[in-house]
Amino acid sequence: MSLNLTDNAMTLLKKRYLQTDEEGNAIETPEQLFWRVANAIAEAEKKEERKEWAKKYYSLMTSLAFLPNSPTLMNAGTPLGQLAACYVLPVPDSIEGIYGAVAKAAMIHKSGGGTGFSFSSLRQAGAYVKGTGKFSSGPLPFIKVFDEATNAIKQGGKRKGANMGLLRVDHPDIEKFIVAKNKEGEYSNFNFSVGITREFMRAFANGEDYALVEPHTGKTVRKLNARAVFEKIVYQAWKNGEPGVIFLDNINAANPTPQLGNIEATNPCGEQPLLPNECCNLGSVNLVKHVKVDSGEIDFEKLAETVRLAVRFLDNVITVNKYPLPEIKEQTLKTRKIGLGVMGFADMLTMLGVPYSAPKAQEIAEEVMGFINRTAHQASVDLAAERGVFPAWEGSLWQEKGIKRRNATVTTIAPTGSISMLAGVSSGIEPIFGLTTISKRVDQEFIEINSAFERVARARGFWRDSLPQEILDNGGSCRGIKGVPKDVEQVFEISAEIDPEVHVRMQAAFQRHTENAVSKTVNLPNSATVEDVKKIYLLAYELGLKGTTVYRDGSRQSQVLNTSASKKVEAVAAVPKNIKPRPRGKRLFGVTTSWKTGCGSMFITTNKDEHGIAEVFARTGKRGGCPSQSIAIGRLASIALRSGVDPKEIIDQLRGIRCPSCLRANGKSEVLSCPDAIGRELEYALQQEEINKEIAVAAEPVKNVGNTDYDECPECGLRTLQPDGGCVVCTNCGYSKCG
Repeated sequence: MSLNLTDNAMTLLKKRYLQTDEEGNAIETPEQLFWRVANAIAEAEKKEERKEWAKKYYSLMTSLAFLPNSPTLMNAGTPLGQLAACYVLPVPDSIEGIYGAVAKAAMIHKSGGGTGFSFSSLRQAGAYVKGTGKFSSGPLPFIKVFDEATNAIKQGGKRKGANMGLLRVDHPDIEKFIVAKNKEGEYSNFNFSVGITREFMRAFANGEDYALVEPHTGKTVRKLNARAVFEKIVYQAWKNGEPGVIFLDNINAANPTPQLGNIEATNPCGEQPLLPNECCNLGSVNLVKHVKVDSGEIDFEKLAETVRLAVRFLDNVITVNKYPLPEIKEQTLKTRKIGLGVMGFADMLTMLGVPYSAPKAQEIAEEVMGFINRTAHQASVDLAAERGVFPAWEGSLWQEKGIKRRNATVTTIAPTGSISMLAGVSSGIEPIFGLTTISKRVDQEFIEINSAFERVARARGFWRDSLPQEILDNGGSCRGIKGVPKDVEQVFEISAEIDPEVHVRMQAAFQRHTENAVSKTVNLPNSATVEDVKKIYLLAYELGLKGTTVYRDGSRQSQVLNTSASKKVEAVAAVPKNIKPRPRGKRLFGVTTSWKTGCGSMFITTNKDEHGIAEVFARTGKRGGCPSQSIAIGRLASIALRSGVDPKEIIDQLRGIRCPSCLRANGKSEVLSCPDAIGRELEYALQQEEINKEIAVAAEPVKNVGNTDYDECPECGLRTLQPDGGCVVCTNCGYSKCG
């Protein structure tokens, strides 16, 4: 069978999937790649039948009707042989346990998988550690250790490391966790989510306080107002897209093997809840390949055939997989979880002539996913009759129902960033992000337009060569462009043109027929308010979702806005000389805070003028310390602030400086040194200033139209990054990153 791959798909295959020699040159063709995978997966079949099954698996993949997750395509039939994408690792409350988990995560990232962690078992900052005579630093510094370890390792040498960090809402350090990613670039290899409990939501509904519980004693340490905490979560999500929310009770209500324990965490994009030390392999049906082109109807007969074969394929992956750790192999083989999902849903809707935001689209979602889920369930029942039930069947929910299955779960909706690019279709269940993309071939940039839109434009006579550029200049939307019929505008709507509630209700439509969870990003225009985000999170809980994330366009400082390939502006600032600080105002207002240091109390004052933070003063208490040093640091910092130096640069220089007096203070010091205290106080003042500005902006939203506004890809340099289910993916070279 000849492969019908787009130019972008070929670029991605060569860059990330084809086997290479020591110099990075490809040593296999795309056809050989799929034969490599097909033969490896067929090893789970009876010896005399392997050749025939390999042919079926090869045809399944090369027709692009189904593709497995990236590690399977990369590693099947190779010495590495690690085929699963999703892992969850436990993080015990001990130094040995924590660093053991770091080492395990490194092994998984090296082999191409992503990891999820619940840090809820770690005691809170300041808790006494019996036996050491010292005090705990809390979860966040240890999450930083995981983050730095991920920086050092690429997944399988081909994918960036990805993690999910979850903290229960009743953990004593939850407020610190909520704002931990307030500074851009912090914990950059993590997606953060708050584990929401039913008790918390009950307290929220009643306007009550709820208990924060010490993990290692189970005792209540203090209480917080549930509505106040929820407002903080919502505000941070509005500000930079994190934290997301995961509804732990909804997840565990659907836990198929409760006898093995509670589910505490998910994979990096949130669609795969897993037990500690469990992994899961995923794959996706390409819905575009299951629409009859002539009649515009869904081909359910072909879809059933694809699903049955895909379930068998994924079950085989569990058998032939080379697991990175023995405890992961043991736990995974007990449940034999697989996650079959979909991609190309938005493209399928355009083929059916149905707008994504129309109620009919949600009906189609339920019809299609309901059919896939039922067919996958029956395929697993048939496999159980042939191969036996999963080992943890006794005591499972399936035993309670009297149903013998091969797999504890069968369906999952994943983001499909890279494999949907290979298939040349829209990602997962997301709407079309933009009708145009920018691609690069042989150092030349091209504007590419959605293939379905181009077919319609040519068939209905409104195509012109300038149309792709016009759409790109219009933010990726065809709305309002001369000559485009109104019905076409409606069908080919893009993500930013869709009401946020539609995003949530579409996720819920798929979740009702998905055994695991659904990866979905609610993309919001920049004009969205904090209240909009709050409504989304509350609606997600009301509709029974297992979790959700939002992304407000432009909410991260690293995003470089760009609406046209022809409008790339590069500014080179001249280096100013002989800078003089602006004059100090006669009357400034500020805040004074007391910090505990190794030399006693230190009082730090930050003052502001109409331009922002203008000065900082520091003085020590009666016990002494280094008063002259503190005064000097304050004066220099004040001059720098009034000279226009970014406060973040000053903070970075001061934070982390260590002093022996503070280190010998046996937990009585809140800081590492006096300079560290000044840096921390400046950081706090800056955060408060930014929050006040952003709240003012949120209160007065500005009208905004949908646009692509792609961020710049760190690998190919094009502004072609777009959000994709908790990650970002480059539409040109296939680069992807979570967190």
